Amino acid sequence: MPNKKNKKQNSRWKLKLGASPERDGAVSFCVWAPHCKHVDVKIVDGQKSPQVFPMTKDDQGYFWNRIPNISTGSRYLYILDHERERPDPASRFQPQSVHAASAIVDPKEFRWTDVKWKGLKLEESIFYEIHVGTFSESGTFDGVIEKLPHLKQLGVTCLEIMPVAQFPGWRNWGYDGVNLFAVQNSYGGPEGLKKLVNAAHRQGLAVCLDVVYNHFGPEGNYLREFGPYFSHKYQTPWGEAVNYDDISSHHVRDYIINNALYWVHEYHVDALRLDAVHAIYDFSAKHILEELNDRVQASAQKLGRAVHVIAESDLNDAKIIRSKKEKGFGLAAQWSDDFHHAFHVLATGEHFNYYDDFSKVEDFAQAWQSSFVYDWKYSRFRRRFHGSFAGDLPGERFVVCTQNHDQVGNRPFGDRLNQQLGFEAEKTAAVALLFSPYLPLIFMGQEYGEKAPFQYFIDHEDESLVKAVREGRQQEFDMRTSQPVPDPKSEQTFKKSKLDWELLKNPKHAYLLKLYRDLILLRKKYGILKKCNPQSLKVHFSEKHKWVCGISKSKRKETLVTLLSLSPNSCVVSIPGLKKNIQEILNTEDAVYGGELLRPQGTIYSRKITLAGWNAVIGKVL
Repeated sequence: MPNKKNKKQNSRWKLKLGASPERDGAVSFCVWAPHCKHVDVKIVDGQKSPQVFPMTKDDQGYFWNRIPNISTGSRYLYILDHERERPDPASRFQPQSVHAASAIVDPKEFRWTDVKWKGLKLEESIFYEIHVGTFSESGTFDGVIEKLPHLKQLGVTCLEIMPVAQFPGWRNWGYDGVNLFAVQNSYGGPEGLKKLVNAAHRQGLAVCLDVVYNHFGPEGNYLREFGPYFSHKYQTPWGEAVNYDDISSHHVRDYIINNALYWVHEYHVDALRLDAVHAIYDFSAKHILEELNDRVQASAQKLGRAVHVIAESDLNDAKIIRSKKEKGFGLAAQWSDDFHHAFHVLATGEHFNYYDDFSKVEDFAQAWQSSFVYDWKYSRFRRRFHGSFAGDLPGERFVVCTQNHDQVGNRPFGDRLNQQLGFEAEKTAAVALLFSPYLPLIFMGQEYGEKAPFQYFIDHEDESLVKAVREGRQQEFDMRTSQPVPDPKSEQTFKKSKLDWELLKNPKHAYLLKLYRDLILLRKKYGILKKCNPQSLKVHFSEKHKWVCGISKSKRKETLVTLLSLSPNSCVVSIPGLKKNIQEILNTEDAVYGGELLRPQGTIYSRKITLAGWNAVIGKVL
């Protein structure tokens, strides 16, 4: 039997769409299909012959029926206008594929044990991004559960999962999902995801789920047959935009918002990462992002849990995260790509595409100080002014990284940053990330120097679509490589992207893992890095000698100094404005991190410090 407290908690919200089992054994069906004159439910139970039940249409285009004696697990389809059989747009589970029958799932059957879990404070978030299919050998939710002790020992606080909404085939990044409420069958389905969230909470880890509300995948997308889910007014890079401000958009908005609430209530997730919100077009007086966040926060308050809505956006528009009092949308945080781009250019020297906008140490210093480098500044890449000022906002409003699925996977061969950097630079990147004043995100395997690439892979059944993806992928990178890019459809492309956990037995990779663990411990120890306002951080830099220095003060009057050497050359740094000595806390050159310094930590420096090439030193002012 379900836990009574969980039952009471979840009774405050109920998904009305889809198939809803009731106490007496009946199942209520509801689907929005204004494009149809007739809709029937076809029940496919392996024990009986298929049965067809007509549905009643209301004046808003919703079709309803309540059918007795339907068992959980039974399959069903909707028959549109007596001729087309389609899966449910609000299906909780697609056991076979995006084209096959939906399965009835009773959300009350799972036994949750996380009643006391209340979520995570935003400023305590240290994200760890994973792709379920490549994170473990099994490529399932159970495989992730087996690795949770590793994440706990690493010290991260929030497991971020790339999209799990049902996509075509058995392998995909997840951004081709077409059944937003159905959990991917090849990962373990609804039961598997609930087990993972429950196990993560037991380990004290929050869970952030990546969701896609800017487009639907191309294969198995039958929504156009049901209603006006898409708008002809706008185009995204992936096709027609979702209808958020056109005729009947209020029903589409409700569908999307209820999907967000579904993950919070039925799966107990602690945060939602909204994919590419710059491709969400809405000129309504109340933007869909604001309405979605309002509804999620209202639910979170009733549940007594912290739930954070985080946006991925390349607009550099602080309005997304400014409070409603400041005429903003009020989201908790957003990804800040400028941090990644500025560091990447210094580390690799690459200047193609958007990297052309970054070239100086000053760019990274500004990203460290105030998040956005482009804060209404002319962008050569975009050939226009770009961004808004965000330097007055607290650091907890921004998620930063030196690697993530996009920045690795959207390279021709999916090569990771460590394939371009030496070992010392890789360690410096760790300090730059974890001792920034923002919420850090680690991409799976980054903490031990994973060598496997993260390549783009699909498993579409439509051969014409597969051909288009192959050709499009090659054309995208024709200017950067003369070699053929990995075949997205090939199973080998997928297998090459799986993590190699055996690398942890290699001393060099173990050194890097120790560094990440120690940096996270220090980040937690010094509260200064949990909630850092720009006013408490001063960043200095040298363009000539390629170093950056961050000086930050905590409420306990402690002052931390973080020094980064961002070139292969050693340099002497005279720290501006400091008259006291500095006691070293961590040095990436220490032998415990695979370096050459054989001496105890705690060295005392004057205001002048000698940095080796690609070296990072953290110290405390005495």
